[in-house]
Amino acid sequence: MDDLAAHGARDAPRRVVEAERRGKWIRPARVVVAVWAAAFCVVGAPGAEPARFPPVDRPVAPIISPAYSSEAARDRHGEAERVMNRLGVTPGMRVADIGAGDGYYTVRLAQRLGHGATIYAEDVSQPYLDRLAARLTREGVAGVTLVHGTPADPRLPEQSVDLAILAHMYHEIEHPYEFLYRLHPALSPSGRVAVIATTSPPESTARPRCCSAVS
Repeated sequence: MDDLAAHGARDAPRRVVEAERRGKWIRPARVVVAVWAAAFCVVGAPGAEPARFPPVDRPVAPIISPAYSSEAARDRHGEAERVMNRLGVTPGMRVADIGAGDGYYTVRLAQRLGHGATIYAEDVSQPYLDRLAARLTREGVAGVTLVHGTPADPRLPEQSVDLAILAHMYHEIEHPYEFLYRLHPALSPSGRVAVIATTSPPESTARPRCCSAVS
């Protein structure tokens, strides 16, 4: 990971933790981390129900895979290790894996956080959560709470996490303004949100291209 940039732009798609994969998605990734405090993610005042949210001003990709790429390929590039190091993930932190899918970050967060970990693995797809539950049982991973969210609400408990990681899925969120508005109450007062994404425009980076191209 090379640079840390906190962007104050009005739309969170421009404030991302980026994992750039060149060519046909097989070269080592250059990762740029951008983290912003929870307060900047709110549309309207906390506790006040907004009349409506602005329409999304970027393409929305369909959700058609629970994985960004093969876990072996991602580990060869050290993706999770570098992201967790840059974000300062240490035992005692409460972390949410938003759009957990197959659980690439979930299981590695559990390994990093150790015994007594507090991890929320959220996804909008119940079949993905069912598969993840089976994996956690099979691999003996503890400390993970599965949460079935919606395209507009991650449905996390209030002030339950210190860090929310949205890995390779932000471009799939149908209602980003409302989603982040409803994510905000789940963060602790010093909570942070980190988004990991590719540097290419969303319409050219749907999961199938990267997943099918990585050996």
